[in-house]
Amino acid sequence: MTESGSPLILTPRIVVLGVQPGDPPFRLVEIDGEVVSAATSVTDVLLTAAAAGITVHDLDDPGLIRWVGGGKFHWRLH
Repeated sequence: MTESGSPLILTPRIVVLGVQPGDPPFRLVEIDGEVVSAATSVTDVLLTAAAAGITVHDLDDPGLIRWVGGGKFHWRLH
């Protein structure tokens, strides 16, 4: 059966928002649409995910994690 309309758009469980000013700069981490932590590194993102019971095998998996305002290596303001 073929369904009409737009294709299904999946929302990743983890969203890492853009870099915010601070000492040190940080990025807010959302899990399932709720802000749960401030991260200063990829390690912080992985620890936050693990605390929520999410295992991240691939930081580039768009079905699991979305990087807003820069990728996983972007942690400073420009």
